Amino acid sequence: QVPLVESGGGLVQAGGSLRLSCVPSGGVFTVNSRGWYRQAPGKEREMVATITEDGSINYAANVKGRFAISTDYARKTVYLQMNGLKSEDSGLYFCRAAWVREDGGVGYEYWGPGTLVNVSS
Repeated sequence: QVPLVESGGGLVQAGGSLRLSCVPSGGVFTVNSRGWYRQAPGKEREMVATITEDGSINYAANVKGRFAISTDYARKTVYLQMNGLKSEDSGLYFCRAAWVREDGGVGYEYWGPGTLVNVSS
């Protein structure tokens, strides 16, 4: 069973916007970090944005100022608002939920299957 499910991907012209959502698909698990990652064809998966339980947010340098991550803790949903999209933003976007230990190690993590974003130039 896939623990997380992403939605909101699609085809958009450069300069456009998309809003991705990620919800748990079932089961109960406790996490203190949520985030979005992406993988373009032929490239490694990279972090896009993360948000911790205490509200700390981190963005990749190439999306800062254009993307915004937010959460609805009551619904255990995490969003990624993407504005000013560029062709290089195209890729498969994954949602991740994790328990990160105080030493920075990952206790456990869950991933969704991904949602495809295609930005045409």
